[in-house]
Amino acid sequence: MRKLSRPRAEQPPQTLLAGKLTAPLLQPGVVTRNRLLDVLDETRRLCLVVAPAGWGKTTLLTEWARQAGDHVAWLTLDETDDEPHRFWTYVVTALRTAAPDLGGDALAALRVPGIDPLEIAVPALLNDLSASEARHALILDDYHLLTDVRIHEAIEYLLSYLSPSLRLVIAARFDPPLPLARMRARGELSEIRAADLRFRATEAAGLVSAVGQVEISSDAVDALVDRTEGWAVGLKLAALTIRSSPDPSGRAAAVRGDDRHIIDFLSSEVLDRLPADRREFLVQTAVLDRLCGSLCDAVLGRTGSAAVLEALERADLFVVPLDAHREWYRYHRLFRDVLTRELKATSPGAVPELLRRAADWYLTAGQVDEAVRLLLAAGDRRRAAEVLLPAEDAFLEQGGAATYLRLADQLGEVIVRADPRLAVSMAGAAGQSGQLERLPALLDTAEAGLRDHNPPYQGWRSLEAAAAVLRAAYDPRTRADPPAMLAKAERAVSLETDPTLEGYVIARITLGAVLSGLGRHAEAGPVLVEAWERSAHVEVPVFISLQAAGLLAMCLLETGREDESRRLVHQVSTTVQAMLDALGDAAAAAVTFLIAVDGRLAYREGRIDEARRLLARAAELARLAGHPSQRVHVLTALADAELAAGDRTAARFVLAEARETAETEIAFPATAARLAAAEERIGRGAARVARQKGQLAEQLTDRELSLLRALQGPLSQREIGAELYLSVNTIKGYTKSLYRKLGAASRAEAVERGRELGLI
Repeated sequence: MRKLSRPRAEQPPQTLLAGKLTAPLLQPGVVTRNRLLDVLDETRRLCLVVAPAGWGKTTLLTEWARQAGDHVAWLTLDETDDEPHRFWTYVVTALRTAAPDLGGDALAALRVPGIDPLEIAVPALLNDLSASEARHALILDDYHLLTDVRIHEAIEYLLSYLSPSLRLVIAARFDPPLPLARMRARGELSEIRAADLRFRATEAAGLVSAVGQVEISSDAVDALVDRTEGWAVGLKLAALTIRSSPDPSGRAAAVRGDDRHIIDFLSSEVLDRLPADRREFLVQTAVLDRLCGSLCDAVLGRTGSAAVLEALERADLFVVPLDAHREWYRYHRLFRDVLTRELKATSPGAVPELLRRAADWYLTAGQVDEAVRLLLAAGDRRRAAEVLLPAEDAFLEQGGAATYLRLADQLGEVIVRADPRLAVSMAGAAGQSGQLERLPALLDTAEAGLRDHNPPYQGWRSLEAAAAVLRAAYDPRTRADPPAMLAKAERAVSLETDPTLEGYVIARITLGAVLSGLGRHAEAGPVLVEAWERSAHVEVPVFISLQAAGLLAMCLLETGREDESRRLVHQVSTTVQAMLDALGDAAAAAVTFLIAVDGRLAYREGRIDEARRLLARAAELARLAGHPSQRVHVLTALADAELAAGDRTAARFVLAEARETAETEIAFPATAARLAAAEERIGRGAARVARQKGQLAEQLTDRELSLLRALQGPLSQREIGAELYLSVNTIKGYTKSLYRKLGAASRAEAVERGRELGLI
């Protein structure tokens, strides 16, 4: 009897930057502004701090966070966070710095490649928050850098159901696309804007005194406030430029407040007065968003950069520390603009090489995404492709499929068309990130490249097989055409003929899954036996072996070979539990069928309570990462167990979810037959639960009311989403909450209940 090795307990290497999860250090000269801190203290659901660059948003929030203490979580956003998986991973991790008991389930869900955070992670986080008695606040700084509509939709959803245990504070340069008018009308929103952030004369005097280390007359302060219009960065930079002046008040009177004049001041009064070596350091490291000593050493080809950064900070030369250990820094944004302009003017040809050196440093540090971005900025797309291609698995393991795809998109069509491996990897990332509409074109590109390459591309058989697997598993056109799906799976098997390769096992798992989905379990059995047995002799991840075992156990059960199915489930039970212990819900795709088969066996043996427990767990995992047909399979089995336990209401709810899955997702033909049989057994039409008319315990949100009205018509969920300008996954999230509040298990019941209550 073959044995599986236990999964390693360690998680995939983390690439989260600790400096983003802590509030910046307060700089010298901070003026406490109690009138604004009082606004932040208001206990409203959302506090919005909106103003252009340099108005002191981050400084204000930093002071408030420091005063508020450990219950405030901080996240500094940047362009790399503009992807749902990465964004929510950072959000949950940030919250856990303030409340370690929060977000465990959400974080585990986010480790699962391909899940929609709004489907699983955000509701899990909301559940944790609802159960928490402690009060926390989460600050999202630089929110304006996020453009992905899925993130904004998920934040709106979070705000709609946020419990009093969490307040959200968003700092941005312009209003985020959130329902601000509605929240304002309901008293759920507090706001701080540029007009509020303007420094008043007394505040400006304190700032100039602390930063400039000089005292100037009240008239000079008034003039400075007038010319800068109370702009925080203008005041601070002006204070620095007048610090060494023999006539501070006179110099203050000459300062202008717009950024062009401030930049001129920085160039002439700061940069031009620096020693040559210090100036060179600043100018050449301006290519970096963040700086640390070893990174600067690598870029400049020198040593001692850490000491230079510390000295620059002590000299108030616009160097901002990003962590308490003063390991990471950044330049003040306007100052960096000056440095960048100087670099392009004096050494434009040096920029690409400096960026390449920085990329090499990040590669050594294991930060592939940062390295690729720097290589792209350097214009070196070919090397960026060489770095990105072998990193596909690392990105996918950490839920970064969308990030991988976005980086690959920047390589350009010429690079992608020239390398079928890249097109296949991008197609895999598109499938994992739910961007299924992109698969056909990417796979067309890959397959064309394989056909046209002369001589044949090295490893072309495995590449074509991988493309065929992706066609069968993800391509919407193929999944809508069962014969085509089967043909692609069979093609993958015919190409993968070397039993020592991982692709040999994966191709046969795919074919077995397709045959099973078509109800051809007897044919699927031998294929899955081969995949299962070969996985013991091929270096494949343990989750692939468990997927083969789960599909095989299910096939054995479907063909009446219960004893063999039971022995297989028992054989791998230790490995299943070890994987769940090590990876939590990240093991979903691998172990769902094994747990489901165990539950079905318990049901057949009359152990109903155990069957319900096992099948409920399998359903949770199927929701995370299961194919639609897998989810329907598990949910219908759970409905049978609930009915056997006498809970007809629970059975109806589970069956309604199975029906929704089958209607809104492309599934195998056998799914419809399984669902129809379960519905006939349960008799959903005669299982209406008596309800008393009356008011809802929890009122509907505006979004839910709009959705309820739309449900009266014939539109599908996808079409309703288009009408309401929301994605289908967001519509699903609101639908679940709507059904829960109405006590409905289906669309028809929700509409009927809404009419009973006079809501529509």
